[in-house]
Amino acid sequence: MGVSAAKLQVAGLEPESIVDGPGIRLAVFVQGCPHKCPGCHNPQTHPFKGGTEMAVEDIFARFKRNPLLKGVTLSGGEPFCQAEALAELARLVHSARKDVVVYTGYTYEELAASGDPAVQALLSETDLLVDGPFIEEQKDLDLHFRGSGNQRLIDMEKTRARGQVALWEQ
Repeated sequence: MGVSAAKLQVAGLEPESIVDGPGIRLAVFVQGCPHKCPGCHNPQTHPFKGGTEMAVEDIFARFKRNPLLKGVTLSGGEPFCQAEALAELARLVHSARKDVVVYTGYTYEELAASGDPAVQALLSETDLLVDGPFIEEQKDLDLHFRGSGNQRLIDMEKTRARGQVALWEQ
């Protein structure tokens, strides 16, 4: 596997998150989001201008330095707006036998129907997909790994095998 030239516009990194998916994770918050959900807990990620340009290889190198990490979480912002570079990062994470969680304001069905090869590539490299926009009226602080009741935790391996959405079970 060669060196990737892919770049990401990143709002920030959380080196040891325990709230952005199962286990201890490197959380990558990308810059830019078209959804702009009212009540979003990361409104600073909404503008597409801003953040810091980072090479996929540099993020992966940071990830590899911590053997305690279970995987990487891609959040934002909207990860599917930078799907091609994030799919490359996810492939690298999988090559290290770790897992990938992706948060998106789109529904799985919208992403699956998009026809965009980069979106499909990122979906194929996703283990756990947290889908749907944050809806302030459905905010629930007791939910695991999501902010509102409409959002689903989708087990992507089972979803791919069944050909229909399979919810993640802890």
